[in-house]
Amino acid sequence: MKRSIIGLLAIAGAFAAVTLPAQAEPAKPECLAGAKPGGGFDLTCRLAANSMLETKIISKPMAVTYMEGGVGAIAYNHVIGKRNTDGNLITAASSGSALLIAQGKFGQYDETAVRWLGAVGADYGVLVVAADSPYKTLADLIAAYKENPTQFAIAGGGAVGSQDWMKGALLAKAAGQEAKQMRYVALEGGGAVLTALEGGHVKVGAGDAAEMAQHHAAGKVRVLAVMSPKRLPGSLQDVPTAREQGMNIDWPVWRGYYVGKNVSDADYKWWAAALSKLAQTPEFAKEREARGLFEYTMIGEPFEEQVKADVVRFKTMIKEAGL
Repeated sequence: MKRSIIGLLAIAGAFAAVTLPAQAEPAKPECLAGAKPGGGFDLTCRLAANSMLETKIISKPMAVTYMEGGVGAIAYNHVIGKRNTDGNLITAASSGSALLIAQGKFGQYDETAVRWLGAVGADYGVLVVAADSPYKTLADLIAAYKENPTQFAIAGGGAVGSQDWMKGALLAKAAGQEAKQMRYVALEGGGAVLTALEGGHVKVGAGDAAEMAQHHAAGKVRVLAVMSPKRLPGSLQDVPTAREQGMNIDWPVWRGYYVGKNVSDADYKWWAAALSKLAQTPEFAKEREARGLFEYTMIGEPFEEQVKADVVRFKTMIKEAGL
């Protein structure tokens, strides 16, 4: 089911109207990041830990712990097997988690094995070309790709089947070409993608808006489309969305949290209300912006529905791509 951001914010507001009972506050709040320190899961945990304490939503510091392995798979299995009822714990997740679940990379467990709590920020996918590229619009790029797909090397910061690969696959599909025939260059992160574009080694880059925006503003690359429901603020405000250019797709790279499947309703509701209150504070907005995220608030049941819908969508894309 699709929901407007306005509708989601209204739901968040309903949560925010609930007074948080002091006795329901977690005694030992903790956020689990399913990777090494310094990555996206760490960022997501720090976003909650720092701003919840600053806004006094929690009275004790939130511990951030790390469990590397399988891009979140080890942490997912740990929560299910060991901390399924622990109301103190929230675990960082992203749209990449939903993609890995769709690919069966979280082991025997699917998206129904935990309770999805909420998303509190997002980045968005982009397609980008070099500053001197002859392609000025997404339509130009699609037409050129359709005419000669073998001449288009597409770089992304991840392996085949990753989110960046999927963004390239959407371009191939829009051009009427098979994604599995795409010339995809897997690189180590967005910085390497930018270097490859600027050096003329690839013609197209698939990445995220926050990382590409400053380079677009500096004239080093040209962002042709943002995969968001509406235009993004700041240096990308003049870049049309993919939807505006006839490519009917959004790609929010959401950042959020889940809890154990058997966490009590009282604990789940406390965390949901806490995230909703947090999302409306100026302190949180500042933290979110500092981490390169855009506003994206989806709490409780709507988020559960979104994650499940994402998994279904990704499974369809994976099948269509022949992975």
